[in-house]
Amino acid sequence: MTTASDRAPVSTDGPVVSPAVAVEAVELTKRFGETLAVDHVSFRIAPGEVVGLLGPNGAGKTTILQMLLGTLLPTSGVIRILGLDLTRHRETILHQVNFSSTYVSMPASLTVRENLMVFARLYGLQHPKERVEAVMKLFEIADLRSASGRGLSSGQLTRVCLAKAFLNNPRVLFLDEPTASLDPDIADKTRRLLRESRDQNGTTILYTSHNMQEMEELCDRIIFLHKGRIIAMDTPKAVLAKYGQANLEELFLLIARQGVAP
Repeated sequence: MTTASDRAPVSTDGPVVSPAVAVEAVELTKRFGETLAVDHVSFRIAPGEVVGLLGPNGAGKTTILQMLLGTLLPTSGVIRILGLDLTRHRETILHQVNFSSTYVSMPASLTVRENLMVFARLYGLQHPKERVEAVMKLFEIADLRSASGRGLSSGQLTRVCLAKAFLNNPRVLFLDEPTASLDPDIADKTRRLLRESRDQNGTTILYTSHNMQEMEELCDRIIFLHKGRIIAMDTPKAVLAKYGQANLEELFLLIARQGVAP
């Protein structure tokens, strides 16, 4: 992994801080017309903590990630990342944050290397060529550097998106189904890279996944959502004990099918 010295230069539109809370949502709410997608959600994530957003389709997971990234405006509520208010210090925050999703594509006419170079320059990296080569090697896509985006398989595209997410050595990493399209070998290597990033660089990670074993393996805590509300938030072990379930897959099925109350 990289070190703090490899991070992208930080914009000067606001202060750079070392907060006690890396990610904070306060009464975060999002409505789409009459639909309440996220219902007064509040949580805090400590620096270096790995937290999983868990819940059935439509529970509000991706909507929360989009609001935390500033790509979707909340109906109400407050978001603070790295101790800064997202509405007032968006540029400073986003220089220190990155994101990957299985469901996001890249310009198909550009090669893998060209795509990564575009993002490296957007992040203002000091040595973009070297950093692009490093992340391609990290995610085992160096042999695809000249391949166009339109020729990539879903698994290859996922690895390119993950490589993009590590370009600026982010302090906070948001991941939406990061291993969904990966084969078991690459998925295992990706989980190992995430642990290394947390352990060596103190990266804070918030991610969604429908892989319950992965959630139990990686997460310090989980936030279980149902119909836009938090119904459980604790360590995987504590949440399982609360509901009397043996594993997260059993708990997921219980909540998805029966709508267990808090």
